[in-house]
Amino acid sequence: MPLWGTASGPPAAEGEAARAPPGSSGGGGVKVIRSLLPTRRRLRLDPPAKLYFPYEPGKQVRSAVRIKNISKSHVAFKFQTTAPKSCFMRPPGGILAPGESIIATVFKFVEHPENNEKPLDQKCKVKFKIVSLKVKGPMEYVPELFDEQKDQVAVEQILRVVFLDAERPSPQMDKLKRQLAEAEAALEARKKPPEDNGPRIVGEGLVIDEWKERRERYLARQQIEGVDSV
Repeated sequence: MPLWGTASGPPAAEGEAARAPPGSSGGGGVKVIRSLLPTRRRLRLDPPAKLYFPYEPGKQVRSAVRIKNISKSHVAFKFQTTAPKSCFMRPPGGILAPGESIIATVFKFVEHPENNEKPLDQKCKVKFKIVSLKVKGPMEYVPELFDEQKDQVAVEQILRVVFLDAERPSPQMDKLKRQLAEAEAALEARKKPPEDNGPRIVGEGLVIDEWKERRERYLARQQIEGVDSV
């Protein structure tokens, strides 16, 4: 079994149920039944089950996946990977409001092929997993949320890595380029300071009115001229 970068909630819950003696209290039977029921999806992924990377050995390449909250509640999500030393995600997790979506970027270093394997025929053992957790309204995302409520964590999808020929046009490559461009645009938009279309504020609660400012300067000038003429 693959070793994921962070602990996963559901396996621990199932393990506890398996260790509970028959007929014991503590809700072990409920946990077993819950583990057998199909999980209702909180997120929709695009692509739904694969991460496409351009095949460029010796380089760090990027993939992208759109994550949309299709539930009626706020949902926290988090990436996990079997190769945390060679892969990372931006953002690694977050909280989405109902109907909100985000394009996450996944970075991976591509190793050179071994044993004279053909570039696109080599099998990549790296996998990614997206887990979700229902949260109460908008709040700040912290990874510890998933540790505090392990029994409520659901596995949304395990994503398999697929390499694409970077020199050959394909629908998957075209879509990947569009998603990466959209992710970069969203990142740049978040970096820009918010536009201030309202009146300029100086100090605490002092609103500058240009007409009032000009009038005050005019009155001050009139007072100086009156003093000088005396």
